[in-house]
Amino acid sequence: MAGRELTSTRSPRVKAARRLAKRAFRRRERRFLAEGPQAVREALALDGVLTELFTTAEAEIRHHDLIAQAERSGVPTSRVSGEVMAELAQTVTPQGLLAVCAFVDVDLRAALEPRPRLVTVLAHVRDPGNAGTVLRTADAAGSDSVIFTDASVDPYNGKCVRASAGSLFHLPVVVGPRFDALIPALKESGLTVLAADGAGKCSLDAALDKGTLSGPTAWVFGNEAWGLPDEILDAVDEVVRVPIYGGAESLNLATAAAVCLYASARAQRAGEPS
Repeated sequence: MAGRELTSTRSPRVKAARRLAKRAFRRRERRFLAEGPQAVREALALDGVLTELFTTAEAEIRHHDLIAQAERSGVPTSRVSGEVMAELAQTVTPQGLLAVCAFVDVDLRAALEPRPRLVTVLAHVRDPGNAGTVLRTADAAGSDSVIFTDASVDPYNGKCVRASAGSLFHLPVVVGPRFDALIPALKESGLTVLAADGAGKCSLDAALDKGTLSGPTAWVFGNEAWGLPDEILDAVDEVVRVPIYGGAESLNLATAAAVCLYASARAQRAGEPS
């Protein structure tokens, strides 16, 4: 297990990890923080991603096998005091495990080269919790990749990482393309580009009925408060609305994304052996 306990928040290793809470440092070092046993487990499944691990004495008891696996993989592991973990962690009640991880994003060409069937695009999504939940939903629905445009939140934001519940490590993530350059790339890859928006003339039911969702599709989701800008709505192949059958004014971003992505997943899998 880890050696001597680090008790000072001024330790160089602690300070180096703590500054990764800021986006500028994450970008410069191409590293980020991931909290909790689930994130550590998923990061360990990828070669070379987990670069350092901090753990409390209590966590060493609860997660003995996981920490031992990290040490066998050559990951530098440090035991820290509760005070130091509270300084490092970005949660009110830290779970006692905090990993420093290398960025896992890929470039756009690598994500689109395999001719994907389902792609999720986050455009102007600013809330990290929403973004992470959509990433998790996309993973569950079988999306081949998730693209964060340049106007969206950083997927390595701590809240986004936590909300993804490990899905950040599961599928290709693209960070930072401009939407005006992204649209041609999506279409050249054979994807029909659909925007989810409450003002869409085509309902999701109609899109299903006419077979729009059965082919390779890229879904574009926008800001929860103001949706997608006109330049994006004008650039996509079709704007689709999720029908509201009851009295609710709208669905939140993550729920709308789940409905749309699972509709595509079901349409694409129709007729396949179960």
